[in-house]
Amino acid sequence: MNRAHAYKAARDRNEAAGLTDLDAGVNMGLFNYPILMAADILVMETDYVPVGRDQQQHIEYAADIAGSFNHLYGEHYSFPVPQGVYPEGEASILPGIDGRKMSKSYDNHIPMFLPENKLKKLVRRIPTDSTPVEDPKDPDNSAVFQILRQFASEEQAASARKRLEAGGMGWGELKNELFEVLNTTFAHMRERYEELMDSGSELDDILEAGAARARERSRATLAKVRAAIGID
Repeated sequence: MNRAHAYKAARDRNEAAGLTDLDAGVNMGLFNYPILMAADILVMETDYVPVGRDQQQHIEYAADIAGSFNHLYGEHYSFPVPQGVYPEGEASILPGIDGRKMSKSYDNHIPMFLPENKLKKLVRRIPTDSTPVEDPKDPDNSAVFQILRQFASEEQAASARKRLEAGGMGWGELKNELFEVLNTTFAHMRERYEELMDSGSELDDILEAGAARARERSRATLAKVRAAIGID
């Protein structure tokens, strides 16, 4: 499990902080998390898991565990070996507001359901270089542009690229454009989220019904697993 991305990221943070103990703050929860994810996948007898490319390692862990179990007990029961279904193109990894990969672990993400005023402030915090407004800029080295191109239309992204490369468009203008695009994209989702989070919404009923279906499926899988390994 010391090959897990989360473990390596924890060590990298400790090294960047100048700590001599690179395992400082690392506990069993960090190691167990990929195993818990694998259990969630396997207990549902999952064939395909739609995830981002950054979650590929978790699918590989689940597949390895399924393969090991099937090798030992496959005569009696075999897990489906799950496969990841990944997004195509360049949308699988987004830069965060600090330029690194966007991740909640780095606290550099843009929450989809932020209120409009907080979303604007967060977009304004994305760091940019000090290139003057009138000078040409490289869109491909801009986290602001890389996020914009994933949510804007092809025409809008192409227009922003052209204006940046020609000079005369400042980073502040680009950030305003990104905010408008994100706000428009997520406005209806934010509205629905707020409806569901209100007291008395149907959210609790939806979650309860889903939990009941999950319990039924997982109990059936666990019964087959226990029988396969000889535990009554």
